[in-house]
Amino acid sequence: MTSEIPVIEFIHPMLGFTDQRRFALVQLDEAGILSSMRSLDDPGLRFLVMPAEPFFPDYHPVVEDDVAHDLGIESAEDTLLLLVLTAGTSLESSTANLAAPVLINVRTRQAQQVVLEGQDFEVAVPLVTT
Repeated sequence: MTSEIPVIEFIHPMLGFTDQRRFALVQLDEAGILSSMRSLDDPGLRFLVMPAEPFFPDYHPVVEDDVAHDLGIESAEDTLLLLVLTAGTSLESSTANLAAPVLINVRTRQAQQVVLEGQDFEVAVPLVTT
């Protein structure tokens, strides 16, 4: 994943981070599941992100056409959808934000955090359930 899009630029800042638009994706595991999205403007700011498939295979949010248009997305092959994680002390206590994923156009490397309104997704969903 990170070899294809090592640096991304948000067309609109992430919620709560109005001055941060440029991020590098740094792969954290050999399987390419877990990545760090590090701000290029504030090295201390980073988010853990991952694709939904490994933990949420049935997650298929509907993204509005205007978002795809703003990002210049022409086909599904242009996209990478990442979930922002909140790391806990263990895998069992870690959560994913399904209500506001990050959508990336892999061709242009432009990104946007998409707030999914009216789709019944939660902000803090456990990665695993016991």
